[in-house]
Order: sequence, then structure tokens, then C-alpha cells
Amino acid sequence: MQLRHLLIALVVPLTWGFGFALAKAGLDHFPPLLLMSMRFAIAAAILVWLVPVPRGHWWSLTIITLVSATLQYGMTFSGLARIDATPAVLLVQSEVIFGTLMAAVILKERPTLRQLVGTGVSLAGIVMIVGAPSLAGQMTGVILVLSGCLCWAFGQILVRRLGDALSGFQLTAWIGMLAAPQMFIASILFEGDPWPALQAAPASAWITVAYLGIVMTVIGYSAWFFVLARYPVPLVMPVLLLLPVSTILGAVTFLGERPDAWVLVGGAVVITGVGVVVIDPEAMRKKMHDDMDRGESPS
Repeated sequence: MQLRHLLIALVVPLTWGFGFALAKAGLDHFPPLLLMSMRFAIAAAILVWLVPVPRGHWWSLTIITLVSATLQYGMTFSGLARIDATPAVLLVQSEVIFGTLMAAVILKERPTLRQLVGTGVSLAGIVMIVGAPSLAGQMTGVILVLSGCLCWAFGQILVRRLGDALSGFQLTAWIGMLAAPQMFIASILFEGDPWPALQAAPASAWITVAYLGIVMTVIGYSAWFFVLARYPVPLVMPVLLLLPVSTILGAVTFLGERPDAWVLVGGAVVITGVGVVVIDPEAMRKKMHDDMDRGESPS
């Protein structure tokens, strides 16, 4: 990967990781569904003008949005409101594991031995995190985060079934456009009148909303799709292993969290397992050989 492209790739875990930590702070002022509704509304307002209208795919997009955005973010961030950002983001790594398992069951994609080993290691790490003393009495938050991960995994199966009918930018823009009203209605139904929270929010809370919508979503996803369009998935996915690191740094810096050692050990086990699943040494070797054959530098 060229140095310039590597730097762009690093924007992804940095913007997403710090965004996850800032979202935790934003939840002190806005309920989860309202916060995510505003985030997606901002992102959609910027992106929908840049991509084609997804004609003929509205029903599929509505279902995908309900599962992978409204339910997923609603559950994940409702869980984040109940537990610290550090264990939450480490549990979120289970998305990769759930996605691998669902692809095997629903799409009949047989996992390799390497993926099975990585899945087993990650599941052991998740059990360690769930059993950490610091999470005692916080199982509601843990269950919500893991349920959100299941929704994300199922949503990716639905996206896979679309094939290449829509580009990544189209999905980001129009899912945001559909998710914003879905989440706003859900917020009114489950969280009550949003007006008091909107009125009472300080300037710092609105800066958090802007960060989530512009930096985390628009810039973060733009960087992600930029590198994904130029390099094989096995070469790009390992960059996301830095996401927990940046989130923990953000949680320590902005939130004053002091992560439980048991949570960190369990998180290291989870990340190791996810690394085994997403890093394909054979694909990376092939990419390096192809670059050398074309006379390019592998870095």
C-alpha cells in the first residue's frame, strides 16, 4: 500500500475510534436514538447530492436501514450509554465474528480453519470481557451492545445480497437519509419528547453531533471507501484492528476512563481472534508479488 493511501486508511480507525468515545460524552446530553438520528441526518444532507438515486432498490434499502442502522445503532449506543466506552468498543469487535458465523449459516459460505480458530479465540475473549468485575450489574448494556453487533452482521448479509447494484457511497448516503427519520420516530416513541434535550444541550454537545455526522461518518466512510476501491479487502481490513486502540485513547483522554485490566486482557484476546479472521496471509503475499511483478513498491 502506498504511503499516501496508508495515511488515508489510518483516518478510518482514528475518526471512528475517537467518534465512539465522543458519542459516549454526547449521550450525557442526548438520548441514543435522537443522537444517532441527528448524526445520520447531517451525513445524508451532505452526501445525497453526490450520488445517484437508488431506483428500484428502495424496499431493500429500507429493510437494510432498519436492521443495520436503526436497530443496530439504537441498541449499540443504548448499550454504550450504560457501560464505559472501552468494554463497549471491545465488544463491538464481535461484529466480525457474528458476520462470519451468519455468512456460514445463511449464505452457506464455509469458513476456513483459520477463520474458525480466530472465531473461537474471539468468543473466548468476549466471555472474559462479559465476566469482568467492572461490568458486574451492567449486563443490560452488554446485551444491548452484543445485540447491536448481531444486527450489524445480519445487515451485512442483506447488503451482500444486493451485490454490486449500489456503490458504497450510495449505501452510506441513502441509508443515512432513511435512518434519520426512522430513528427520530423511534426516539419519540421510546425516549419521549426530544425538545427538552435539544433546548438544554450545551455548545459542546452540538460539536459532538457535528463530529459524528461530518468527521466520523462523511470523512471516515469516504476514506474507507477510497482505500477499499483500490486494495483487496484482506489488505484493508487489518487497519480496523486499530479502532479499539483509538477508542480507548479517546476514552482515557476525553472521558477520564481507567479501563479494567481484565477488560483489556479480554479485549486483547478478542482483537487477536479478529486479526486471525480478517488477515489473510496468502492474499497479502499475492498482492505483494503482484506489486513486485508490476514494478511497484509494496509499501
